[in-house]
Amino acid sequence: MEQATLVAALLGFLEGLTEFIPVSSTGHVLLAGHFLGFESTGRAFEVVIQLGAILAILGVYAKRLIEVFGAAPRDPAARRFILSVLLAFLPSVVIGVMAHGFIKTVLFETPVLIAVMLIIGGLILLMVDRMNLTVTEDDAMRLPLGTAFRIGLCQCLAMVPGVSRSGATIVGAMAFGVSKRAAAEFSFFLSMPTMAGAFAYDLYKNRDVLSADDLNLIAVGFVTAFVAAVFVVRGLLAFVSRHGYAPFGWWRIIVGSVVLIALAV
Repeated sequence: MEQATLVAALLGFLEGLTEFIPVSSTGHVLLAGHFLGFESTGRAFEVVIQLGAILAILGVYAKRLIEVFGAAPRDPAARRFILSVLLAFLPSVVIGVMAHGFIKTVLFETPVLIAVMLIIGGLILLMVDRMNLTVTEDDAMRLPLGTAFRIGLCQCLAMVPGVSRSGATIVGAMAFGVSKRAAAEFSFFLSMPTMAGAFAYDLYKNRDVLSADDLNLIAVGFVTAFVAAVFVVRGLLAFVSRHGYAPFGWWRIIVGSVVLIALAV
């Protein structure tokens, strides 16, 4: 049990470290669990520990969120921002519910697919980072509703582990004319309802099969995910502004290649 707790802590830390950067936290956690021999009941651990990352970003953005919701009754701009996040969230709700079983029983159990998607996503990040894209939107809280909805459609690609939720939304946003920093920030905001919804739905679907030991491991993973995510959220926007997304692209390619080699041997 002590070994399982240690592995859960490690995987939680990995989740928090990678959730908000475009490298696929779920892909990293699933691959690490595969090589460490970690098996969670109903693959609930890998989804539910995302609550730690949710609380981390809520803590960092608490003041701004309180201001937005407090101003919503009288401020059209605040209401419009809330609507933009909800519109972006909507596609993942529909597809996530419809494809939940296939995602958990097939896609989550295919390490080769995860590694390949890491490499492909890395190549896309490198390509997009070098493109001279026209920026028409530089404020994550004032995106056109149509743009927000299209970003939400891009987020659905991340239901394939290895794609990366943040990567799909950031690349999609940049392709639609959003600046690098604003794309990352909108991805932060969109992550809140998305991960909260995934957490609640997965916990509900597995409510009859989770044991006390499972819940203890989830609690450990949650705490370490929260701690790691706090540091990432606080530093990511500044890092992206200085270095872009190329470092994450190279990281994805290296990890995906190493995993494919390891699986082959």
